[in-house]
Amino acid sequence: MSAPTVTEVRTRADLRDFLDLPLRLHPRDLAVPLLASTVGSWWRGTSPHPEPVTLLLARDAVGRVVGRTTVHTDARLDARLGAPSLLFGATEFADTEAAAALVTELERRAAGRTQLFGPVALLPNQSGGVVTSGFAERGFIDSPWNPAAVPATYEALGFERWGESDTWVVDVDPAAADGLPAADEWRAAGLRLERGRRSQVARLVPEVLAVLNRSFAALPYYTTITDAEMAAATDGLGHLVDEDLLLLARDATTGALVAFVLVVPDITAYVQRVGGRLGLLQQLRLLATRGRYRREAVLVVQGTDPDRQGQGVLTLLTRTLHAHLATGGYERLRSTFVGRDNPASARQFQRVGGRPLHGVTFYRRPVAPPSPPIPAEDPR
Repeated sequence: MSAPTVTEVRTRADLRDFLDLPLRLHPRDLAVPLLASTVGSWWRGTSPHPEPVTLLLARDAVGRVVGRTTVHTDARLDARLGAPSLLFGATEFADTEAAAALVTELERRAAGRTQLFGPVALLPNQSGGVVTSGFAERGFIDSPWNPAAVPATYEALGFERWGESDTWVVDVDPAAADGLPAADEWRAAGLRLERGRRSQVARLVPEVLAVLNRSFAALPYYTTITDAEMAAATDGLGHLVDEDLLLLARDATTGALVAFVLVVPDITAYVQRVGGRLGLLQQLRLLATRGRYRREAVLVVQGTDPDRQGQGVLTLLTRTLHAHLATGGYERLRSTFVGRDNPASARQFQRVGGRPLHGVTFYRRPVAPPSPPIPAEDPR
């Protein structure tokens, strides 16, 4: 049997094949497709990512798509990792042969790079990773899901784990409604609480971004998010925000943003149902039915200004969040991954009865040095 052939996505038909592959490979109720609009922006070169993104497909001998990946670079992540890296992401494969063909093509394109790193879409602090445990639990927005065989496939191809972490899940305790911090607690901390308004999301984004970049700067995988990347990531967010779940702590004297928690209703089931294709019609339907998605929620990100970390600010926000979840009738909160080298963040979930949901890792592999040329035979 011949090895799969890997080619670039060049036509709209190729792009459809790229988008459709995970829908064919995985159970609809477990895997979460990337948004087609996001993938399309990579292909068209209109995404805010600062360097080009190439989409690749692996096809078998009869032309059927059996694998996909992206190839891209990012100087910011190179600086964080301390190595010029060829990044790959949005990676799916039907079997080990397809995976091997994709990796062979990555190696071929890695001239001048010292390692392959991924899967990232397009950076570790955006989306990506490989699930290493909890395979029976569904994925959710901004989190990966893959079958149990995938980690072993990467590792058989010479990849090593990097940055192991966990997603988390918390069953909301109805009694948390009684734990809302009193006004005196906020005053004693020199803070005031503010709820984000849907109409103010665009105005709040720059403030939140500044705190986000400062609060995550010490993490080994984190690359500074630009204004354009943040705008793309939060596009349309205002329509879905539950105002009780976008919480901001401000300095009571200056009004400066000190910390924030961004939680959104979990629309995973809808994204799964439409296969990641959130066109205008699907968006309108989602808006019309958004009340159905108020039983589960996703903690997308939270952050505290480094100067105020360790002072209980996030604890106040967490108590407020869980009181609002309970009052709002939410039953479950999931969180995007938290590094196992970041126990302080994990404790925020442990205090409210949370547990790890999925193990998650990235993978890295040294680029094989080019083979030396074979010397010509001496004709004598």
